[in-house]
Amino acid sequence: MTQTLTASSHARATLVLGLPLVGSHLAQMALHVTDTVMLGWYGVVELAAVVLGASSFFMVFVLGSGFAKAVMPMVAAALGQGDEVQVRRDTRMGLWLSVGYGLLTYPLFWESEAILLALGQNPEVAALGQDYMRIAGLGMVPALGVMVLSSYLAALGRTQAVLWATVLAVFVNILVNWALIFGNWGFPELGVRGAAIATVVVQVLTLLVLGLYAGLLRDLRRFRLFQRFWRPDWHAMGQVFQLGWPIGLTGVAEAGLFQASAIMMGWVGTVELAAHGIAMEVTAVTFMMHVGLSSAATIRTARFAGHGDARALRDGAMVAMGLSLVVALVVIALYVIFPEPIIALFLDTSKPQSARIIELGAALLIVAALFHLADAMQVMALGLLRGIRDTKVPMVLAAVSYWLVGIPCSYVLAFPLGYGAVGLWLGLVVGLVCAAVSLLVRFWMLAPKPVQAGEAALQAGE
Repeated sequence: MTQTLTASSHARATLVLGLPLVGSHLAQMALHVTDTVMLGWYGVVELAAVVLGASSFFMVFVLGSGFAKAVMPMVAAALGQGDEVQVRRDTRMGLWLSVGYGLLTYPLFWESEAILLALGQNPEVAALGQDYMRIAGLGMVPALGVMVLSSYLAALGRTQAVLWATVLAVFVNILVNWALIFGNWGFPELGVRGAAIATVVVQVLTLLVLGLYAGLLRDLRRFRLFQRFWRPDWHAMGQVFQLGWPIGLTGVAEAGLFQASAIMMGWVGTVELAAHGIAMEVTAVTFMMHVGLSSAATIRTARFAGHGDARALRDGAMVAMGLSLVVALVVIALYVIFPEPIIALFLDTSKPQSARIIELGAALLIVAALFHLADAMQVMALGLLRGIRDTKVPMVLAAVSYWLVGIPCSYVLAFPLGYGAVGLWLGLVVGLVCAAVSLLVRFWMLAPKPVQAGEAALQAGE
C-alpha cells in the first residue's frame, strides 16, 4: 500500500530538488551578465557583436535543448519503475542526439556574417559577430551535453552537483574573459574571440566535471552510464526524440515572443526600449525561481507516474503550484512597492535620460506584477505536463497563446490603441495568461485520478 505523503512532505521534497536548480539557473544567468559587463568595458561595437552572437547562439541552443530536457522526466519515470537499464538508455541517447544536433547546426555559425547582413545588421558588427560565433559554435555540443547530464543528475536527486558545477563555471568564465578579452597575465588580447574561447572553455570544463561526477561517484556507478557508449539504441533514441523536439520548439516560441516584443518596443522609442530591457532583466532573474521549481515538479511528477501513484502525483502538483504562487506573490510585492529603486540599480542616475527610463521602467514593473504570475503558472504547467510525457499539444497551446494571442494583443494595445510601452506589456500578459490557463486545464484533464478504495478492492477481486 502506498503511503500518503503530507503537503509538508511534498513541499520539503520539492524545495530540496528545486532550490539548487534555482541557484544553477541564476548562475547560468550570471555567465551571460559577466560576458556583457566585461565586453561593455572593452568596447561598444564588440559588445553589440557579442550580444547579437550570443542571442543567436541561444536561439539555436534552445531548440536543441529539448532533447536534454526530455531526459529529465524519462529518467525520473524509469527510476519510479525501478528500471535502471532504461535510465542509462535514455540518457545516452539524449547525449547522442545532442552531439548530432550540435554538428548539424555548426554551419549556421560558420556562415553567420552572411545571415546577419541579410537581416540588415551593421557590416562591422556582423563581421565581429561571425568572429565570435565561429568559435562559440564549437561549444554547442558540450553545452547541450551539460544540459543532458544536468537533467540526468537532477532526475537522480543530485541537484547540488549541478549547482556547484555551474557556480564553478561562472568563476572560470570571469578569469578566462579577463585573460583573453583584455590580454592580461601575458595572454594575447583577443576581444570578442577571447570571449568566445572563454565560453567554449567553460562549457567543456563543465561537461568534464559533470561527466566525471556521473561516471565515477560510487552511488552512481551502478547505472554504468558510459559503458559501451558508442553503441546506438535506436528505440530509446526515438523515444527521446519524440518527447524532446516539441519541448525545443516550445522554448523557441517563448524566446521568440520576447525577441519580438523587443523589436516592437524599438518601434515605440529608444528610451522605451532601454526601460523594456532593464525590466526584462529583472523579470528574467525572478523567473529563474519558477524554472527551478518547475524542473523539480517535472522530476517528481514523472517519478510518481512511473511508480503509478496517482494521488501523490496530483497532490505533489498542487503543492508545487502553491510554492510557485507564494514566490510569485513575494516578487509581485517587491515590484509594486519598490519599482523605482529596482530600475535605478541598472542606471547611472546622473545622466539626463535616466529619470525618464526609471519612470517608464517602474510602470512596466507594475504591469510585470500580472506578467510574473501568469509566467510562473505557465512554466509550472509545462513542467507538470512534461512529467506525464505530454509535450506535443502543450507546444501547440503555447505557440498559439504566444504568437496568435500575445503578439497581436501587444501590437494593437501599443500602436492602434496608443498605449505604447505599457500596452505592449499588457499584450504579453494576455498571451501568458492564455498559455497558463490552457496548459493548466490540459494537465488536470490528463493527470491520472486516484483509484478509490472500493474500486481498488473490486479491481483486486477481478
